[in-house]
Amino acid sequence: MRVILAEDATLLREGLARLLADEGHEVTASVGNADALLAAVAADPPDVVVVDVRMPPTHTDEGLRAALTIRERWPRVGVLVLSQYVEKQYAAKLIGEEAGGVGYLLKDRVMQVGEFLDALERVGRGGAAFDPEVVRRLIARTTRTDPLARLTPRERDVLGLMAEGLTNAAIAERLHVSQSAVEKHVNAIFDKLELFPTPGYSRRVLAVLRYLGS
Repeated sequence: MRVILAEDATLLREGLARLLADEGHEVTASVGNADALLAAVAADPPDVVVVDVRMPPTHTDEGLRAALTIRERWPRVGVLVLSQYVEKQYAAKLIGEEAGGVGYLLKDRVMQVGEFLDALERVGRGGAAFDPEVVRRLIARTTRTDPLARLTPRERDVLGLMAEGLTNAAIAERLHVSQSAVEKHVNAIFDKLELFPTPGYSRRVLAVLRYLGS
């Protein structure tokens, strides 16, 4: 997989580059600011970019704004955001109408090499990968007007894992239940959220967006 790294912390950037190279990935560019990231993508679009949220010169939201630009201009390029923070507004914008090819991990997750590499490869294949802590902080408050309030605790568990980007098979393994049981929960979620089959729309994506945005 061809990867561009955008991280202003030199040690972390070099460490990630070495890790990816050791795992057989090609790091086509390694940059320290958002402008350099956009220039590198324009010159040679990779499979995935790994980008920090806060980068020079202001160290606020340059990385996320660059990620949004990449999603708009190069929709086939996967975007994996690394951050010490959960930026709710930008996370919702990053997902947009399509939840594929995007991920959001907290930097602590990089310490767990296997999960980081799995997330990277999932995003590169067009899937989604969200850190459980990111999902937890984006969960809606349960009120009488919250459509998620109709879900059972198990259905909320399933929807939360869907939001992390897991397939039904992976959810079944995580919850130690059968895949058919997960499929029944997923169908119940669609019914309770009133997400009926509609040509051109993915009910799974719509359910996740409802979960993250409500």
